[in-house]
Amino acid sequence: MIRSMTGFGGAATQEEGTHYALEIRSLNNRYFKTQVRLPEELSGLEAELEAALAKRISRGSLVVAVRFSDTSAEAAARINVKAVQSYLDQLLGVPGLGHDSARVDLGALLLLPGVVVGEPGEERLQRARGVLLRLLDEACGRLIAMRQREGEMLHRELHRHCRAIADHLEVVVGRVPKMIELYQGKLRQRMASLLAETGASVREEDILREVAVFAERSDVAEEVARLQGHLSQFAEIIDSDGEEPSGRTLDFIAQEMLREANTIASKCLEVEVSRRIVEIKGAIDRIKEQVQNVE
Repeated sequence: MIRSMTGFGGAATQEEGTHYALEIRSLNNRYFKTQVRLPEELSGLEAELEAALAKRISRGSLVVAVRFSDTSAEAAARINVKAVQSYLDQLLGVPGLGHDSARVDLGALLLLPGVVVGEPGEERLQRARGVLLRLLDEACGRLIAMRQREGEMLHRELHRHCRAIADHLEVVVGRVPKMIELYQGKLRQRMASLLAETGASVREEDILREVAVFAERSDVAEEVARLQGHLSQFAEIIDSDGEEPSGRTLDFIAQEMLREANTIASKCLEVEVSRRIVEIKGAIDRIKEQVQNVE
């Protein structure tokens, strides 16, 4: 069953006092395109998240947004006691400065290089890696489920347009023989009118020769057969249970449908046929618009 390229999926969890949330938004695109928005502390995971996403999604423009907030004890920065002791020893070693006269500004002390130490970046990445990859998998599952639901609606609409094309095409096939008969009658009347003044009569072989030329020029059997073949192939693809992306193939088939419809329109100028071809081309245009959103 075909799938849409638009959708949304999200997942969140709480791990050891840290809240993680991941969202995926998907729009239609001819190719696979990703944009991963990560907090600066987790930017090193961008390539891994993109690779994991590419294993689940094959086509579309996707935006992955990650948020996290750490309320655990590990979130607090640590005081480097050895660095503080080193600073104090150096201060007390200054000549004329003793323990009794020394006054230490704790605020200024904390601003000195190396006194306040945060969690090492690699440790934070290691803690977040597994969690975010799991959330990405959950969000992808919800995104794909939404794409499938929208794909079912697209499936019904595409079938409706294909049935409309087939119905109009059936009328066109039935009108072609009548169009030749009408042409033969009009040609006979026109030639009889032109020859009446000279007293000559219309020769049947002349009529038949002109009608044969017109019939050959107006023959759309090949175009009709190809268009019917395209409709059959199109329906087979959208009904398929395969997981392979089919959007580009469907777009190509729709272009071929339009090509055949234009050829039929150029060969058959009868009013009813022209009206039906206009309806066929309108349905094909709607198909082309909708398959742009098929994965």
